[in-house]
Amino acid sequence: MSYDVAVIGAGPGGYVAAVRAAQLGLSVACVEKEERLGGVCLRVGCIPSKALLESSELYYKAGHEFKTHGIAVSPELDLAQMQKRKDGIVDALTKGVAHLFKTNKIEHIAGTAKFVGPGKVEVDGKPLDAKNIVIATGSSPASLPGVDFDGERIVDSTGALSFEDVPGEFIVIGGGAIGLEMGSVWSRLGARVTVLEYMPQIVPGMDAELAKQATRILKKQGLTIETGVRVTGAKVADGKVTVTAQGAKEGDEPRTWTADKVLVSVGRRPNSANLGLDAAGVEVNERGFIKVDEHWRTSAGNVYAIGDVTPGPMLAHKASEEGVAVAEILAGGAGHVNYDVIPAVVYTDPEIASVGKTEDQLKEAGVEYKAGQFPYLPNGRAKALNAKDGFVKILTDAKTDRILGAHLIGTRAGDLVAEIVVAMEFSGSAEDLGRTVHAHPSLPEIVKEAALAAWDRPLHS
Repeated sequence: MSYDVAVIGAGPGGYVAAVRAAQLGLSVACVEKEERLGGVCLRVGCIPSKALLESSELYYKAGHEFKTHGIAVSPELDLAQMQKRKDGIVDALTKGVAHLFKTNKIEHIAGTAKFVGPGKVEVDGKPLDAKNIVIATGSSPASLPGVDFDGERIVDSTGALSFEDVPGEFIVIGGGAIGLEMGSVWSRLGARVTVLEYMPQIVPGMDAELAKQATRILKKQGLTIETGVRVTGAKVADGKVTVTAQGAKEGDEPRTWTADKVLVSVGRRPNSANLGLDAAGVEVNERGFIKVDEHWRTSAGNVYAIGDVTPGPMLAHKASEEGVAVAEILAGGAGHVNYDVIPAVVYTDPEIASVGKTEDQLKEAGVEYKAGQFPYLPNGRAKALNAKDGFVKILTDAKTDRILGAHLIGTRAGDLVAEIVVAMEFSGSAEDLGRTVHAHPSLPEIVKEAALAAWDRPLHS
């Protein structure tokens, strides 16, 4: 059978592209080598990690915070049940994607796809005929020289989701979103967690003030955080892992740590190496990312690429939006993604969220800006939730008042940032947010107050 569109990969970008293309009347096939649909995000990434984060947060609060509400309990950890709940959520959602394929008449082809010539794809040696091909193969955990995964003591993010016992000592190499989230999970469950980050701050690339506040809060929760540390090796012996590192500064003395488990979370690499891209005439850059134009078209005319396998932030929602855009282009319409308003969220407790430009980026670009900020502490709803830590900061153009960026840390920051994203998508100003009525008492009032501060009309500060 010949298809209008063949999508390689059924992750957040690929399956969404397939669904949208089918909705627009195109015949669609989607190739996936894994048994279950949904990609890394749904099977062994975003979804299972958030399930464990929620369970571990409740366990921690039951033992440390419930008593302030007048609830006296002595929680017992049932890690097997916690993992069972996580697996059940993943199972239900992967079946949901399969149901979407069925209802939209998308042909699911199980196997591994490879280009064998310009516009020619085979799946496990069998030809697949399609007018247009969308590569959505995602990414895999990056490795670190001198630190070899063994799947038991030294693991990637997938391995860190499935420990059968809580490690006594747990070292996390990399202080980005994945490292901090998994470190938080196992810290709450009783592990002594040490985070080793090469850069001068955790959550590299995010607002410096956010990183400083996050470091303070996570240390208060019991995590040890070391920045400016370059890990040079890890060796397993007698059931323990010894991690060696060198300070980032010249002349720093070597240091060592010993742990029961080590998570390597130093970024991800695009899954482009084994696709036969040379045979297809698809160009990649020096880091293996597939080159695309503004319409996600590769150097091979009828081949497109989206998501983690292309340059840009490696975020599931970015991939999904690109999948929709490509599908609409292939159906004869116009696809668009506004890369200036893609939010990023770290699901620690409290959550960390960001969208748009940071202060450092605006300074570097020579943009005159205003910063409006409001803390969680005075907010009535935050007090009721015992959410004392955090703030919302909104950055605006000093001349036009247009919102250029926002940076949040605090309870449900990942939800609060959505309001600001919508405002930015429609070129909204701090005045727009400040004049909008917000329910009282509610956490979104913190956003309103930050907007009022940026607009030089603060009410409660």
